[in-house]
Amino acid sequence: MDVVEAMKNYITEMVKETGTGIKALLMDKETISIVSVVYAQSEMLEKEVYLFELIENYSPRTESAKFVKCIVFIRPTEKNLNYLIRELKHPRFTQYYIYFNNIISQTDIKFIADVDEQELIKDVQEIYGDYLAINSHTFSINVKCCYQNINHWNPSSFVRLSNGLISLLLSLNRCPLIRYQANSILTERLAEDIRRTIAKESSLFDHLQKSLMEPQPILLILDRKMDPITPLLNQWTYQAMLHELLSINNNRISLTNVPGISKELREIVLARDDEFYLQNRYLNYGEICCNIKSLMDEFQQKSQSQKKIETIADMKQFIETYPNFKKMSGTVTKHVTLIDEISRLVNAHNLLEVSETEQELISNSDHSESLKRISNLIGSEKLRKEDALRLVLLYALTFCQNSNNDIRGLCLKLERSYSFIQQEIKIVNQIVEFCGRNKPKQTTELLTTEHVKAFTKKMIKGFKGVENIYTQHQPLLKEIIEDLYRGKLKETLYPFLGTVLQRDRPIELIVFMIGGITYEESMVVHQLNRTLSNMKILIGGSSVHNTESFLDEVRAGCEPHSQIANYSCGKNVL
Repeated sequence: MDVVEAMKNYITEMVKETGTGIKALLMDKETISIVSVVYAQSEMLEKEVYLFELIENYSPRTESAKFVKCIVFIRPTEKNLNYLIRELKHPRFTQYYIYFNNIISQTDIKFIADVDEQELIKDVQEIYGDYLAINSHTFSINVKCCYQNINHWNPSSFVRLSNGLISLLLSLNRCPLIRYQANSILTERLAEDIRRTIAKESSLFDHLQKSLMEPQPILLILDRKMDPITPLLNQWTYQAMLHELLSINNNRISLTNVPGISKELREIVLARDDEFYLQNRYLNYGEICCNIKSLMDEFQQKSQSQKKIETIADMKQFIETYPNFKKMSGTVTKHVTLIDEISRLVNAHNLLEVSETEQELISNSDHSESLKRISNLIGSEKLRKEDALRLVLLYALTFCQNSNNDIRGLCLKLERSYSFIQQEIKIVNQIVEFCGRNKPKQTTELLTTEHVKAFTKKMIKGFKGVENIYTQHQPLLKEIIEDLYRGKLKETLYPFLGTVLQRDRPIELIVFMIGGITYEESMVVHQLNRTLSNMKILIGGSSVHNTESFLDEVRAGCEPHSQIANYSCGKNVL
């Protein structure tokens, strides 16, 4: 149940099976992301993979490399098959090892074989890696805009997510029981499609059935609309802050727009071998600041010791330790740069006060106090346009059914203070429509504010300039998983698909969120994996959201289909 390990094993085997010698790796736009999040280019170079190309970029003018073996790693789409056929008709490499990252029909395989007139194809395999392995317990299908409208699928997204989940199950060798969110048409339809595919591909799944003595894994399919609050909140753990404030894209962060940034730091890679990142990604802002200071102190001490080279023995020791020293230098530079930029944004835009207001808003039932505090913040000198909008959205979600709410007044204030146009303000009504809070209360049991946990403060000492931080609210997802673990998750709200006789507590749970997950939810699952005994949990979604990408998802689901193209849907999605 480790998606990073599963994906790395696939890629390692792909390269290993080609034997020794110089290799090229042909990928499509999606598989290049799949590879890059688990393997650094330097690691691939160590495996003699020296050439990386997109299969669509083929040109007859491209120079042949007849001494190079070619690994093809693509999704089995019609477009990619056409690109592959073009490559095989005019081959540039001496041998081809073809790997499709999902199920492909026998008809397509036969067609590829017929095209291979020079018999250069040495192997064709299905390997089931049609998803991004973000953390060991977190995956994404990397799909934008799931909703054609709030109750209907975007057809292309539906097919892609279904294929991605089938690939995930096969890569982990799991054949699960399926549960879904009852008040969502989308979850039920996806659940049924996955069950049909499992039945159709029985030759792949039958041997994965566990014995009657063991509980089957559970695949729980949820809809982002059940909890629109979590993606709107400011984040205070390292990985989540990086995505919210700077945007993580395939483990890369662009700092191009950061004032005074040096050329070599305009793009930062969060590599798999970055121990500082792996150890600190779930820690909060104050703890990160303390730890980066400790890392800098350690580096300064080692730097001083490196300067004391007086003997041959000193030189020998320096040469032996230099690679680790250089790696540590890069780690310090990278994370000091990231923390410095995060700190600048937090201070420049008063994000501590904004976050405190957000947390008190969603956990405090005092309408008049919440309205007063938001009104005072909107228009203040430091408050960013996006943070003002975020506060109004949270207010609308929390108090839309309060007869005294002043959503209209706050929207007018946004227009006056930040020059919002009507098209931008429309998102306030859209988010209420998106999650169904404009319906009668009895139809929205999953959306009551009782599910949002109380907000608390935590004092952090030991680092200058960081007086306090806020612990995160608890996403609804945490309550759902804990209820399932205790056997208390209501089947009226989360039914099993089909006839299920077994009701034992599962020892493995895969949660999938249509409409995207957040790094806060990933952190919650990480914590639950450490505290819930005898149950292993994976979490995945159509994408990983920050506030901007989530609002793009909302707009796409609430606008007429013809207008979806007007939005850069999910441009900050991982």
